[in-house]
Amino acid sequence: MDVTQIAQLLNQTLSPDGNVVRTSTEALDRLSSLPHFPFALLSVAAGGQNQGQRIAASTYLKNFARRNIEFNDGSSSKVSKEFKAQLMRTLLQAEPSVLKVLVEAFRIIVVGEFVKQNSWPELVPELRSAIQSSNVISGGANCEWSTVNTLTILHALVRPFQYFLNPRVAKEPVPPQLELIGKEILAPLLTVFHHLVEKCGIQAVTANSTKEVETEKILLLICKCLYFAVRSYMPSAVIPLLPSFCHGLVSILGSLSLGNGDTLEEEYLLRLKTGKRALLIFCSLTTRHRKYSDKLMPDVINCVLKIVKCSSNVSKLDFLSERIISLAFNVVSHVLETGPGWRLVSPHFSFLLESAILPALVLNEKDILEWEEDAEEYIRKNLPSELEEISGWRDDLFTARKSAINLLGVISMSKGPPVGGSNNSSSASSKRKKSEKNKKTNQCSIGELLVLPYLSKFPIPSDATASDPRILRDCGSYFGVLMAYGGLQDFLREQKPSCTTTLIHARVLPLYSVSSCPPYLVAAASWVLGELASCLPEEMSADIYASLLKALAMPDKEDTSCYPVRVAAAGSIAGLLENEYLPPQWLPLLQVVISRISNEDEENVILFQLLNSVVEAGIENIVIHIPHIISSLVDTISKSIHPSREPWPHVVVRGFEALAVMAQSWETFMLEEVGQNDSSEKQASSQAAIARALSALLQQAWLTVPLEAEASPPPSCIDHSSTLLRSIILSVTGSNVIIELKLSELLLVWADLISDWHAWEESEDMSVFDCIKEVVSLHSKYGLENFIVRQIPHAPAPPVPQRSIIEAISAFVSEAILQYPSATWRACSCVHLLLHVPTYSYETEGVKQSLAVVFSRAAFSRFRGVRSKPCSLWKPLLLAIASCYLSCPDVVEAILEKEEDGGFATWASALAFACTCSSEIVLSAKSEMKLMVMTLVKMIERLLGVGNPNGGLLRDCFTSLLEAFIRLKELDEEMEDEQNVEESEDDDEEEEEGIQDDDEVQLLRTLV
Repeated sequence: MDVTQIAQLLNQTLSPDGNVVRTSTEALDRLSSLPHFPFALLSVAAGGQNQGQRIAASTYLKNFARRNIEFNDGSSSKVSKEFKAQLMRTLLQAEPSVLKVLVEAFRIIVVGEFVKQNSWPELVPELRSAIQSSNVISGGANCEWSTVNTLTILHALVRPFQYFLNPRVAKEPVPPQLELIGKEILAPLLTVFHHLVEKCGIQAVTANSTKEVETEKILLLICKCLYFAVRSYMPSAVIPLLPSFCHGLVSILGSLSLGNGDTLEEEYLLRLKTGKRALLIFCSLTTRHRKYSDKLMPDVINCVLKIVKCSSNVSKLDFLSERIISLAFNVVSHVLETGPGWRLVSPHFSFLLESAILPALVLNEKDILEWEEDAEEYIRKNLPSELEEISGWRDDLFTARKSAINLLGVISMSKGPPVGGSNNSSSASSKRKKSEKNKKTNQCSIGELLVLPYLSKFPIPSDATASDPRILRDCGSYFGVLMAYGGLQDFLREQKPSCTTTLIHARVLPLYSVSSCPPYLVAAASWVLGELASCLPEEMSADIYASLLKALAMPDKEDTSCYPVRVAAAGSIAGLLENEYLPPQWLPLLQVVISRISNEDEENVILFQLLNSVVEAGIENIVIHIPHIISSLVDTISKSIHPSREPWPHVVVRGFEALAVMAQSWETFMLEEVGQNDSSEKQASSQAAIARALSALLQQAWLTVPLEAEASPPPSCIDHSSTLLRSIILSVTGSNVIIELKLSELLLVWADLISDWHAWEESEDMSVFDCIKEVVSLHSKYGLENFIVRQIPHAPAPPVPQRSIIEAISAFVSEAILQYPSATWRACSCVHLLLHVPTYSYETEGVKQSLAVVFSRAAFSRFRGVRSKPCSLWKPLLLAIASCYLSCPDVVEAILEKEEDGGFATWASALAFACTCSSEIVLSAKSEMKLMVMTLVKMIERLLGVGNPNGGLLRDCFTSLLEAFIRLKELDEEMEDEQNVEESEDDDEEEEEGIQDDDEVQLLRTLV
């Protein structure tokens, strides 16, 4: 293979011209099938003309490995021994930028070959030899291999073992591959690690020489490798070396300077990363391997206590330094949850509260700056809530404040020494045999003994103390107190309700009445109320909601935005509703939310989500207001809709979602409500008003598009739009209403939209299928224009026939059958509906046949992919083809034979098998059984007509028909008693079914 040609193509993939990139990529894809292609990529990655070319070769090799190896479940190796050897040599000599990409290809091969199949026996010995002969380990100046490169390879090798390979096993043993790595490589490396730590002396970093940077990289890589090795498992060879290793980690952590965040040298950044990894190792040892870590806890605790003491400097620290303090708090939390750990940590509770936890919680300069310059980031870090847009704590938002709150919660739940016991020792001794329950009642938690008394020392701001400079200065501290209260929900849940009542009335709610209270405190107080939702007494509901509504409506001040205050209040209200803590009156809440939405500001997205929560939680109380709310929201959303712009603004998407929630809630409530005639008329009037408002909104979104623009909303809106359209359809009482609401025009646009649906994995499609059913029902009642055949457009538009409503719907249904398993069931249920419910005339019979072709081809294509073994998808697919076959037997038979030789016999045999008693496919519904019986009758008729009555297929079909018919009659007898009550209401329907059943019985008798 010409390596030069591949190098040129790789150069072209870096071109700014998209056509050149596409052409070169296609050429590389064609060459990738050649056996020596990966070797050529390695040659370019090792000796390309420039760095860009070498990185491009490494990237293509990584993607090539992912396509050909990562998803291979076979037992045989697909990677040759020669290629693996060349890959190892290239990795050992690669420059850092190439190594970073190329090692990903190595990891993919390791997972497929070494981890899953254990089929690379020479890997560990070769890597051990390379590490031993590398420059830093061997001490030679002219060594061929770089220690950093060898440890980077080891890191990729160990990384797959960070998670359990078989998590279903209760006590999974250490994989033999990891045991081998631990014995041959990790254990010797720990000795090297200890020597490096002693050699460097691990002092505060002052220089930035190349040699010291390399040493720091090696220390970091060793810590990463050990972290992945012990995160889930514990290799036996590592156990004896844990004490010396942890001593080295403690030394590294002790060398960190967390007094400020100004040190930006590469060497110190590497030291910080090593310290972070050391704390992660301590967390893993404490939570996963207590058997080996209990003896190490004293040194670990002494180390992390020194780190958390630096939390007062958190406002001056960069992200990585703050992350280290956060992890140190986490280590204390994990240790405290163990028995030996409690004895170690409990003497330091007061120190932790005063010198570590509260300093991390207080308001600092960085918080105020973030409030002013990036309010969304401030909210995500400090005021997380139930609302989706601001939900947290997210994994990428590790903060010392978050970890300190968590530690405070663990401390408050800890039990203190017994109290209230007798001074008489003999009496106390005689009571030791009493139940454990009585023993526990004499123990108070640390929350009672220490946390609440300590927090109560801080005075709450008030109007009387507004002029006191000391109180104003202490507002930052009281912010920390509020943050602390937010972490006590587990503790307060175990206390008497009076404890929470006193706390909220005395320490939180008064802030809402302070005229000069800083908004930071009001936002924190609102967040606290949401965090404590699960333990709030019912009698406080009126006061709590009154305070939160005041915060929700708080206007901006001259020099300070109150946006976080309003968001915190909205999130807390949503949290209260989620915990079924309901307001005493719903109307004030609705009024505030709707009035804020109408302001058309950046908070609309959050307020729409809050409105969803309000509607879902209090539909019985607010249903009377829904027509007015919908009309108001439609007016607001209409101002933000720009039909020619895609995608729509996020506020429009959230607005459609809110309208969909209200439409569904209205429908559900109306179905359950049984009222008098006058109330029914009022409900019908309200439904008509809702329909007019929703129709006007959809008309603006879909029918007022400029000719040059695309009339296509983003896929995320189709689900909500379908819900709104269904609500409009349910309000139709006559043909005049269809014309008034422009339903035919709206349905044409909607059908075209869903026909191009390509978001099966991104969005739920249930409402689309529900809308399809209502559309077919509406057409059956009143007849819809352009439903089966679309009229040719008038001039000046070209006279080109376009898809009708049902043809566009059929494209959506067939795509659903093909693309997404969870949609297959619902899509197949629509097949029978679309083929047999509408009335097709002689002129439109061609449309019916085209639908049968599309549906049967899609269903059979999907069936071919799952036919090897009966599964849950068999039933919907077989029934869908059966519906097509009953509609157009000749056409469907021809399609099945065209798709596959003997395709009709394949489907017929599967259908016959599904109807037998021995089949795993259960036909539970009467409609399913009747459809099977009718299809088998039709097939037997046709098989008898071809003159082969002795064929095996005919015999199978006839046997299955008899079994299905018997089961159908048995089901009728079982349901007879239950249906007696409904017989008078369903006389007409049963008469038709009786005629149909009589026809089947007569046909069976004829066949017999």
